Amino acid sequence: MLMRHVHPKLQFTHMLPYGAILHENGVQFVVYSKSATAMRLLLYDRVEDTEPAEIIEFDPENDRWGDIWSVFVPGVGAGQLYHFQADGPRDPERGQWFDGKARLIDPYAKALAGNFQPSPDGIIRPPKCVVIDDYFDWEGDRHLKRKISETVIYEMHVRGFTRHPTSGVAHPGTYLGIIEKIPYLKSLGVTAVELMPVHEFPINGIWGQPLERPNYWGYDPMAFFAPHRGYAVGDTPGCQVTEFKQMVKALHAAGIEVILDVVFNHTCEGNELGPVLSFKGLENRVYYLLGNGGSYYMNFSGCGNTVNGNHPVVREMIFHCLRHWVHNYHVDGFRFDLASILSRDRQGNLVPNPPLLEVIAEDPLLADTKIIAEAWDAAGAYQVGSFGDLRWAEWNGRYRDDVRRFWRGDKGMLGPFVTRLAGSSDLYEHAGRPPYCSINFVTSHDGFTLNDLVSYKEKHNEANGEGNRDGENNNYSENYGVEGPTKRPEIEAIRLRQIKNFLATLMLSQGVPMILSGDECRRTQRGNNNAYCQDNEISWFNWDLVKQHESLVRFTSALIHFRRSQPTVRREHFLTGQPRFEGDLPDVSWFSALGTAVDWHGDDATLIALLKAVEPEHDPEGQARDVLILVNATPNSREFILPPVAKGTRWRLFLDTAAAPPYDIYPNLDGPPPPRSRRLTLAYRSMCVFVSENPRPRN
Repeated sequence: MLMRHVHPKLQFTHMLPYGAILHENGVQFVVYSKSATAMRLLLYDRVEDTEPAEIIEFDPENDRWGDIWSVFVPGVGAGQLYHFQADGPRDPERGQWFDGKARLIDPYAKALAGNFQPSPDGIIRPPKCVVIDDYFDWEGDRHLKRKISETVIYEMHVRGFTRHPTSGVAHPGTYLGIIEKIPYLKSLGVTAVELMPVHEFPINGIWGQPLERPNYWGYDPMAFFAPHRGYAVGDTPGCQVTEFKQMVKALHAAGIEVILDVVFNHTCEGNELGPVLSFKGLENRVYYLLGNGGSYYMNFSGCGNTVNGNHPVVREMIFHCLRHWVHNYHVDGFRFDLASILSRDRQGNLVPNPPLLEVIAEDPLLADTKIIAEAWDAAGAYQVGSFGDLRWAEWNGRYRDDVRRFWRGDKGMLGPFVTRLAGSSDLYEHAGRPPYCSINFVTSHDGFTLNDLVSYKEKHNEANGEGNRDGENNNYSENYGVEGPTKRPEIEAIRLRQIKNFLATLMLSQGVPMILSGDECRRTQRGNNNAYCQDNEISWFNWDLVKQHESLVRFTSALIHFRRSQPTVRREHFLTGQPRFEGDLPDVSWFSALGTAVDWHGDDATLIALLKAVEPEHDPEGQARDVLILVNATPNSREFILPPVAKGTRWRLFLDTAAAPPYDIYPNLDGPPPPRSRRLTLAYRSMCVFVSENPRPRN
């Protein structure tokens, strides 16, 4: 019999074909450039050095293979600092931006060190590339491979999560700081963290100057393969690589997956007025979408340039990058920022079945990962419901808007609200895509926090220095009588109730819920709905709020744990409204507040929904219960009559958003039964949920 032996140090890493490739007795440096006439490698001894210690010329006869430049340097190893430098045509009118003096960041650099340095001679000195040894002792860590239908996503900012003085961690604002807060994430019950951009972006200005308003969010990529050095504790070049892996390993050990927000739509090089830092100085006409013969940059990103994602060379780079993060860092998935750009061809036109999307969806080495699209861009493309195939999930912007408008009290929103609650079949079913293609959210990093959604009628972005002109104007928000903080108890009561309504709706909707970090404890950005440049207390997570609003944290945690235990509210197929066999309950039934048929065309914002427990084959642990949801989004108290079909079931109250804690939620599903009369009054703008006393019998 053959013995199966797993070598403890065996790694499944994705060896990159470009960049700095580590060998036993040196490093091979490989870079693509079709138009360069000469290539140089600049080697540095220390991060603070402004000039290279050695310059190595590539021999065009021996070191160029097609459009690939490759040189082997013996005697150097991990930790070596370097740049590339390329000569070639400089003709901006035709899209050629070569600059023989520019120090260029390797597009495949696995780490950067240092910042932009001051420049007395007009030469930009960007952060230096670092040669990295990919080995890390994962101790058997593997991808968790949780089904996306069973996922609860927590969107968060690495620095902002622990940077506030109240975090109490030893390493605030870092990858290691997150490790210290894993017990909190675990108690909350989320199954995945979605990290705002962690690939390299500039910290200071290109001339080494501090920025008055730095790019805090990080949607300004500089090196796609490199974890951001600003979130590391150590200062050794490349230490961020190890620290990031330590964070992933620790999150996995706690059962929490890691999803990265990736920005393959533009870079920090900007338009024709921007600096030459990397891609521009190596092959501008390949890496970017250009117009008018190459003289200007197409700007579908709203950030000055657009990455040419469907050029074969760029497509290959993105493909290698995703594999790199999956196999070298064990990340579990990606959220693609402004993903509609990836659907544009080399002329900027949206095309059906874009090659890049198909490559990502079908790549066998990415098969265990979750892939999520922000299915729009800054140039008018809006592909929610039509992005990719069933491997692709989408941020459902329609969910956000319809749920906000319904609970705010907008007229005619009952039908759209029910459609979102039921999984958005109008967007996905026609293409054969299941409910879990919808990533449901009410708030995200982009816009108001949940607290601010119910506290501000208008955005307040003055701190951004743009005259309050930036940020979204259509927020579907309400302040309930006072703009911003108030001590008036009646206003505070309705705000808290609305927060609970939003959280309960989100966790009871078919699809996949995503909550914004801090919404569970009323984190506020003081009305700023575009805090991209606020690396301060406007954006940071204030941990005092967890104690201050502990009853809301308890409410949120109980909701999340209920969702995770109840396949009834996270089905893998759309609801039909039909019974499985004659005499059985339909999988969902809709009623008016009086228990009669719903007037879908009226303005009444009340509803009763009865969700039948899923069938035993979809409930392996035998936990599924019937769920009865009562909704009153009107400004008045309303009497509800439970429908006759609910009569034969013993119900227990699970939550009441109008009740005072701890009676607002019953984590053990042991709340009081409804009145024997089957009549009950729901407070204005509130929601009650009952569950069957026992799981449905298994036949």
